[in-house]
Amino acid sequence: MNESVGDTGNADQVAYWNGPAGRRWAQRQSTQDAILAPVTELLIAHADPKQGEHIVDIGCGCGATTIEFAKRVGKTGGVLGVDISEQMLARARERAPHDAALEFVLADATVYPFKAGAADLLASRFGVMFFAEPARSFANMRTALRPGGRMTFICWRTPKENPWMMLPLQAAYEHVPKMPPVGPEDPGPFAFASASRVEQILRDAGFADIRIAPHDFSLDVAAGGGLEAGVRMALEIGPANRALEDATPEVKAAAAASIREALAPHAKGTGVWLDASIWLVTATSPLS
Repeated sequence: MNESVGDTGNADQVAYWNGPAGRRWAQRQSTQDAILAPVTELLIAHADPKQGEHIVDIGCGCGATTIEFAKRVGKTGGVLGVDISEQMLARARERAPHDAALEFVLADATVYPFKAGAADLLASRFGVMFFAEPARSFANMRTALRPGGRMTFICWRTPKENPWMMLPLQAAYEHVPKMPPVGPEDPGPFAFASASRVEQILRDAGFADIRIAPHDFSLDVAAGGGLEAGVRMALEIGPANRALEDATPEVKAAAAASIREALAPHAKGTGVWLDASIWLVTATSPLS
């Protein structure tokens, strides 16, 4: 994706998700979808897609939620999946049923010209925390909704409430310097950790009936593949991967050993179970 296609403020995110990160997520699609399956089920249940509805899926990635929404709305409805990553959308298109009423578009939701008032539902699984100006981005997304249309999305809570990401990172930090600190409102996975901030963003964007509820999970970071699969997940995706990006093979091997040691107490059978915490956010576009 050419950075000029998106908003200039989101150029760093466009570059990141069209680089090695996007490629890794596309390659690990089936495993990551298995890990996040409980979260996806919660999103679908609360979004409550119905036959004949039209849905916009923001930050759709490799298409797990988009495809599931398309199953629910049927041939009389339609789903538009929007993402900035070419690699992940390519994987989504490979997976999508040929007869499903869905479309994928490479675009930045901050500036994409949505068909005004055409959607019944806006939804996202971890795709809305990366905007430089989130209120502006959500205001543009709201133009896609009909009056009274609804929005449902899921975002991460604080790092300390998500050891499934942070435990491997702390183990990696035994071998590499800590990454530069990220501000609590900087674009990234934890940018929406504050419920009050999320509520203010949505109010500024014109949404109403805002509800934000906490949900906790135990995620199998090995996706049933055993301890070594959990170690591979940490090394290939997420904060530990970023911390080790420039490390030598010897340092990466040492970090892998520390991550394995940190994960081992959480292994049970073929799973490696770690806690995760999210916000489930719902809102509506006002009737007038």
